[in-house]
Amino acid sequence: MTNLQLFAACVAIWGSTWIAITFQLGSVAPEASVFYRFLLASAMVFAYCRVRGHSLRFTAREHLWIAIQGVLMFSVSYVCVYYAEQHVVSGLVAVGYSASPLLNMVGMRLVFGTAMAARVAVGALLGIVGITLVFWPEFSHLNTDRHVALGAVFTAAAVILSAASNMAAHRNHDAGIPIWPSMAWGMLYGAGFTLALTLVLGKPLSFEATPAYVLSLLYLAVFGSVLAFGGFLTLMGRIGAARAGYIGVMVPIVALAISSFFEGYRWEWLAVAGVAVSVAGNVIILRR
Repeated sequence: MTNLQLFAACVAIWGSTWIAITFQLGSVAPEASVFYRFLLASAMVFAYCRVRGHSLRFTAREHLWIAIQGVLMFSVSYVCVYYAEQHVVSGLVAVGYSASPLLNMVGMRLVFGTAMAARVAVGALLGIVGITLVFWPEFSHLNTDRHVALGAVFTAAAVILSAASNMAAHRNHDAGIPIWPSMAWGMLYGAGFTLALTLVLGKPLSFEATPAYVLSLLYLAVFGSVLAFGGFLTLMGRIGAARAGYIGVMVPIVALAISSFFEGYRWEWLAVAGVAVSVAGNVIILRR
């Protein structure tokens, strides 16, 4: 697949997972849902690697770095997202993730000494402004209480942990660690860490055997985890973490487009203007 096809596929899949995640929130603890999702995804990637003949053997040092990437990317960052959406409107979480290109660029500079491109910085700032405009009406519903503070903390933690996971993934890519076998182990490490976190926090490992919960879990595991992360990690290896991070800007826009069909979301002029600004930033970042 071309870079543009990978980018579009990741945006389309993750944009649709927002609705799927709503069916996961309920009687099952967020940690348990994240554990089920990535345990299932890990099993599928292991099976894929076996069928394709990929080696699953790594040195102890490689396993350590794969585990770091897995815990950050497939565990704690997602748990923080689930908790953030329990405390604040989804727009605040979306605005937080719209800063992904900028955070990734800063991380690449601090960790790997990569030069900070002015074009990418401008595109990233346009993305933040655009997403803020899109979700501006939601911010009128925010109340200055502890829930907002908690939601902001969880959002910031999720975005920072996600950026840190991208740095680990970039390091593993540069070290020549193959994507699919490392993703299989990384998802397993992430699932294992989430299970431990669930037990330490005293959360029950309950399960909803309802069609809505099971089907949404399957969709999140197959499409939202295996296919989307496979595409994202491949894209990040090709164009870098900062530019690939712009997926976090476009995903909320696709989610709203889907919401307008299934949930009756009404587009206001601020939202339209925000989309235009975000797309402009997208063009700036991804153009040759």
